[in-house]
Amino acid sequence: MERDGYRLSFAPADIDAVAAHAFLIRAYWCEGIPLALIERAIANSLCIALRDDQGQVGFARVVTDRTTFAYLCDVYVLDAHRGRGLATWMIEALLAHADLQGLRRFMLFTRDAHALYSGHGFAPLATPQRGMEIVRPGLYLKP
Repeated sequence: MERDGYRLSFAPADIDAVAAHAFLIRAYWCEGIPLALIERAIANSLCIALRDDQGQVGFARVVTDRTTFAYLCDVYVLDAHRGRGLATWMIEALLAHADLQGLRRFMLFTRDAHALYSGHGFAPLATPQRGMEIVRPGLYLKP
């Protein structure tokens, strides 16, 4: 899939874990995460890379059983490439992926991109009182 000098790819060979790590190590949701964990997460997820002629400029990952459930995470587009609808394009491609059709539940968490995701059908939890979580902020920053 190509558009305006950018290319989307699900091919594992096109996913640059080092580039993803360079962004994610500073991201609020996984600050300080080691490269080895990013590599393992990529190996066990459905990933998409957004690339230009210089390399990977965006990325997203879906943790899924490819049957009933998916969790969208680690979505980013580098600052210099934002404002062009590229994150929307990545999300559209992910949602159209054959392995993600017919899922009973597709989730994500975001601090500040609700408008992006609501445009793709995501909504606040209908019954948040049913959900539970274990959260370990700063986990990767500890020695």
